[in-house]
Amino acid sequence: MNDQPNRRPRKPSGKSGKPYRRPQKDPVRYLAFEALRAVDERDAYANLVLPPLLKKARDKGDFDTRDAALATELVYGTLRRQGTYDAIVAACIDRPLREVDPPVLDVLNLGVHQLLGTRIPTHAAVSASVELARVVLGDGRAKFVNAVLRKVSQDDLDGWVAKVAPSYDEDAEDHLAVVHSHPRWVVSALWDSLGGGRAGIEDLLEADNERPEVTLVARPGRTTADELLDSVGEDSALPGRWSPYAVRLSEGGEPGSLEAVREGRAGVQDEGSQLVALALANAPLEGPDEKWLDGCAGPGGKAALLAGLAAQRGAALLAAEKQPHRAGLVAQALAGNPGPYQVIAADGTRPPWRPGTFDRVLMDVPCTGLGALRRRPEARWRRRPQDLDGFAPLQRGLLRTALESVRVGGIVGYATCSPHLAETRAVVDDVLKHNGGAELVDARPLMPGVPALGDGPDVQLWPHLHGTDAMYLALIRRTA
Repeated sequence: MNDQPNRRPRKPSGKSGKPYRRPQKDPVRYLAFEALRAVDERDAYANLVLPPLLKKARDKGDFDTRDAALATELVYGTLRRQGTYDAIVAACIDRPLREVDPPVLDVLNLGVHQLLGTRIPTHAAVSASVELARVVLGDGRAKFVNAVLRKVSQDDLDGWVAKVAPSYDEDAEDHLAVVHSHPRWVVSALWDSLGGGRAGIEDLLEADNERPEVTLVARPGRTTADELLDSVGEDSALPGRWSPYAVRLSEGGEPGSLEAVREGRAGVQDEGSQLVALALANAPLEGPDEKWLDGCAGPGGKAALLAGLAAQRGAALLAAEKQPHRAGLVAQALAGNPGPYQVIAADGTRPPWRPGTFDRVLMDVPCTGLGALRRRPEARWRRRPQDLDGFAPLQRGLLRTALESVRVGGIVGYATCSPHLAETRAVVDDVLKHNGGAELVDARPLMPGVPALGDGPDVQLWPHLHGTDAMYLALIRRTA
């Protein structure tokens, strides 16, 4: 006879004889895992995937501000340090890394980042990662995760790097690739573009792995930097370093909470991008200054700044973008601009406008994005050297269109968010070599106060020198 009729039956026991315990979902780590899987499976970008996931978690009441900050750090920290963490995990397993299923590797790298890249206590980092593995991978593979992370926990980041990275003297580029978590080919390309010795390239690679500031732009004619500073508060924001329209938010600042951003009077825009647009707008020009073109306008940040500047001079901006959905983003960014403008969906290599129509033309061409690795760390693992071959004809075609679209005496700005020489000087030199009716204009005086701009006449900005994305700008005047 059962003398405890109300007692619940025990769950099946594991091999250890202990009652089975259901895994507990940690909302922060589960969300971070979801974001990493989206980046891997859908070629998504973390800066586009993460905000809606965070909003959903907040709306459900699962997250507070600290939870959101931790999830963001786990996602971006894991992506930035993926190359280093892969090398460490590879040293702790008995099979090639390529044989580890990607979801398992995501859980492992999330765990490694907690162990080696945060202040989370060792026992908490391991137990939380194993619990996540139980939820998303199952108990069997969770044991594998547990074994690997316990090996990783036996040393700190410096100790592991010393074990897994070749010496600098043995292979400088491979050493830098492992230590600073960049693909070897990217290290080589950045070093070629930067020039100089070891210190400069290490500073650049370190800057790529730092969390960038959030920078706002006050759109001319709609608000000012001073008004933005007043609305944000002196304790939470600083003026831009060089752009009179820039405001830098302190860590944790939420641009979406600002009324000026919600209304489109201000936007999020790196100060380097602002400097590029300002340099084009301020380049000396003889004759009329009435028609401006942004020939690759999506998603609309530079176009919105140019439209405001043009309006102050009585000029009109045409913003062209090939992809209709991106043209829609441009239209949103320009809505409310005080002066005349037009947004069209058009292929910049097959323009619907007549040659010689414009006084100023900006071509911020599609590129590998190697200049924005701070903001899009996954791009370093997604890009391949052969991608350069795909961009090269398009970049040259767009620059040729720009030179055809500007009037004689007008000015063209060729810009990229990549410092790779194949996307910057090689493109400009090649197009100018076959176009005798154009000449370079020194862009350096048009970025007053900005240091370390090189020998000119073109300009390359750098994260470690200027605190901006690695934007490139060549200014070209049409002479015939």
